[in-house]
Amino acid sequence: MMMLRRTVLGAAAATSLGSAAPWAWGQAKAGAGRKVVLGQSVPLTGAASEIGLAFAAGAKLYVDAFNARKPGPGFSMELRQVDDGYDPAKAGTNAKKLLADGADLLFGFVGTASSDAGEAVAKQQGAIFFAPFAASDTLRDADHANVFHVRPSMADEAFKMVRHCATLGQERIAVLAEDDAMGRAGLAAVRQAMAELKLPPLAAWAFVPVNSDKVDAAVATLAKAQPQAIIQVSLFNSTAAFIRKMRKTGYVGAFMNFSVVGIDPLFTALGKDIGGVVVSQVVPSPRSSATPIVKEYLAAIDNSEQTPSYESMEGFIAAKTLAEAVRRAKSSDTAALQKAMTAMTDYDVGGFRINLRAGIRDQVRAIDLVTITPDGKIVR
Repeated sequence: MMMLRRTVLGAAAATSLGSAAPWAWGQAKAGAGRKVVLGQSVPLTGAASEIGLAFAAGAKLYVDAFNARKPGPGFSMELRQVDDGYDPAKAGTNAKKLLADGADLLFGFVGTASSDAGEAVAKQQGAIFFAPFAASDTLRDADHANVFHVRPSMADEAFKMVRHCATLGQERIAVLAEDDAMGRAGLAAVRQAMAELKLPPLAAWAFVPVNSDKVDAAVATLAKAQPQAIIQVSLFNSTAAFIRKMRKTGYVGAFMNFSVVGIDPLFTALGKDIGGVVVSQVVPSPRSSATPIVKEYLAAIDNSEQTPSYESMEGFIAAKTLAEAVRRAKSSDTAALQKAMTAMTDYDVGGFRINLRAGIRDQVRAIDLVTITPDGKIVR
């Protein structure tokens, strides 16, 4: 179990400045080395800022710890983080500027539409797009050989949740989705999972505005369908408002959520009403110190103002995986990095395995379904 705590992430919002100079691996002076520049556009403000701040802070936590190592590994990393406010147009603009200003690759964009926008720029400019958060599964197609994913696909999460429902005999499933690229991608993933498992079609589905409490119409639609389980692909405000109002209709079925919801902000929004809610998780619990990567993460946390969270943990893992790819490539050259990353199909990041070239069904990495108690404890 883990007691949820609000994450303190103010330090993550700072933007790193500077530019990279030309460099050849192995030609640097002793104690020096090439600076590998990571360009990250992330929502530090706006609808998904709680998720963006946590993910960005976890990545920065690893980069800072990596650069502080003695003796150094022969290269350093610079993480340039800029705010896009969860606006895909701004994310695309940021992607162009980050690459123009010398970023070696794009890293850790957050949001389905923002990832689509960033990847389009990366593909056009021949750059790597690494570790997007909540990207659509279309970015896993062979057409996107420049994209490398640290987290499982939305299809993987949907399959885990739908199979869990089927195991419990819950075949009347509904979906609550935000009316954006993420919501539509999640809805499609659930439908795909139900077809693969040969379950009846969705009992109902409804869209709501992004991160809004305007959920009355969706509540009416889904309550009428009388589902046994509702899978939500939405940010915490929409999720919390829907759960409260749906329960007032007398609904006693299951609420299941994609990992993008964010447990910490959802707990803040729902309080004790979070009891019984299930959330998919794609990285180890940030309190499971018996897992080596979590132990490493918690040691880094001790020297920061952060408190552990799943999203911060994921950012930390993403940055460490990238550092390993650079080490294997022995270069920040795009072709060398892409070759190294393509070969990382079963990388042990520390008791947790990463498959950077995962397909739709990825059996290498585990997805947990965790239940939250009214007092905020997590039960796996």
